[in-house]
Amino acid sequence: MTTLKKAVFSLLLLAAVPAFSQSKPVVQFIATGGTIAMKIDPVKNAPVPAISGDDLLATVPDVAKYASIEVNNLSNVPSDYMDPARWVTLTKAVQAALDRKEVAGVIVSHGTDTLEETAYWLDLTVQSSKPIVLIGAQRNASVSDFDGPRNLLNAVRIAVDPQARDKGAMLAMNNQINAARYVTKTHTANVETFKSGDYGFLGEVYPDRVTFSYTQLRRQYIPIRTDKMPEVEIIAMYGGADGAALRNAVDRGVKGIVVQALGMGNMNVAMLNAVKYAISKNVAVVVSTRVHNGRVLPSYGFEGGGKTSFEAGAVMADDLKPAKARILLMLSLQNGVSSQSDLQATFAR
Repeated sequence: MTTLKKAVFSLLLLAAVPAFSQSKPVVQFIATGGTIAMKIDPVKNAPVPAISGDDLLATVPDVAKYASIEVNNLSNVPSDYMDPARWVTLTKAVQAALDRKEVAGVIVSHGTDTLEETAYWLDLTVQSSKPIVLIGAQRNASVSDFDGPRNLLNAVRIAVDPQARDKGAMLAMNNQINAARYVTKTHTANVETFKSGDYGFLGEVYPDRVTFSYTQLRRQYIPIRTDKMPEVEIIAMYGGADGAALRNAVDRGVKGIVVQALGMGNMNVAMLNAVKYAISKNVAVVVSTRVHNGRVLPSYGFEGGGKTSFEAGAVMADDLKPAKARILLMLSLQNGVSSQSDLQATFAR
């Protein structure tokens, strides 16, 4: 082969490389930390943040069969450190990625402790038909049966699957797919920790394909109007609660309160009086429940029953549990929704 022919051949090869790499859909992988990014520290003899998104991606070469991956190492913190400010930053990163035409979907790696909260936050604040797939790990990267690589591979397959469009934010671990609204952590250590109660899994990942059972219909979009969210507190009701913590939160200046009530939204007289005190100070109160399944309704009429707190001006959380009710209330308040009727309509959607 002549020198000229070699040069032409080399140019053709170089030209072909980008075309080949672009034949796969683009997925952005946003790493935020958590157990999936931890290893055992030899001095502390305990898991600590240690690996980046690039490090995790390098353990899963099979992702190249499905997508071209961009890594955004947004943070590397335990999910216990997640807060509204970090959520706002994450929403901006996810939205920016999904707004790009070439990006098919976004994967977010995250610690499992607040993973369900972040999933619901993104479901509410990102506007796109493209999938958002959240993953974590119950076992750190130092152990032989580290579950992070499998969860990442599954997330990539979900993100590029046409069926995943218009499903909102999803949590994908242990070959199971859960909808953001209903998913919750149910076990401190088991890899099959995330479940959706009575609603069941949104879908599953098999070796041959991704399957979906239904589409989550109870979804809404709430735009972020400010980088600093109004403070919303969660106060637990329990046998003998005196309402002091709720009153203290009001006096501290919180803008909203979620009561983790009992049963269908019931509380004792002391807590009801504290709720009335909050409402008299123009603090929005939402009543949720510590019960895992079912809705909160203004049903019982005894003093402290759900009907009496609703009549006093509180909002019923419907089927949202306290942590997610707090997120919806926080976002609603910063969006200018504050009256009982408007908030109730928001929680009923």
